[in-house]
Amino acid sequence: MKHPISPEEAVAGIPDGASIMIGGFLRCGRPQRLIEALLASGKKNLTIISNDTGFAGEGIGALISSGQVARVVASHIGTNPDTQKGLIEKTMQVDLVPQGTLVEQIRAKGHGLGGVLTKTGLGTIVADEAEVLTLNGEQWLYAPPLTADFGFVYADRADMVGNLAYTLTELNFNPAIAMAADTVFAEARVIVPVGAITPDDVRTPGIVIDHLIARA
Repeated sequence: MKHPISPEEAVAGIPDGASIMIGGFLRCGRPQRLIEALLASGKKNLTIISNDTGFAGEGIGALISSGQVARVVASHIGTNPDTQKGLIEKTMQVDLVPQGTLVEQIRAKGHGLGGVLTKTGLGTIVADEAEVLTLNGEQWLYAPPLTADFGFVYADRADMVGNLAYTLTELNFNPAIAMAADTVFAEARVIVPVGAITPDDVRTPGIVIDHLIARA
């Protein structure tokens, strides 16, 4: 059984300079209470790995606006002018990764794979900084597995041993991040007794979840 902790307790052990994967897609499926606790903590020089940086001043975007983020690894920054400004003015490192490649890099880490081979980016400036392999006469870009010190995920339901069930857009990045990050915090809409989530509905097994976040 996992004793649920508060978001504040969760982020208290995160040091400055840590790397954090955050699940979700824009406003959908985000672990919002964990993000807000991280914002309030004032932790700085963070690396944030996520599909996107949301919108200026809210969610992950609030972490960008507050100056707490030194590096972003994401597939989309078009909705956040603060991230765009940081990229253009070189006040923040922004690594843009195609969405499919990004989630596959995360999945590769979680499943013990050596990386991803993709054709996305061949013939562009992306290939100038990547390792290009030739297999059976075809060229591929190699993308290594991607991990982080911490992972923030959101699910519809969790049970007291940490099994997670997702709905709809919660499936964006959250299950992959839960498998890939070193220490994983799971925020859920509800926490239910063991057995209330049927085995077929468990998408993330509790063994990979380190801490459950207590309900507000």
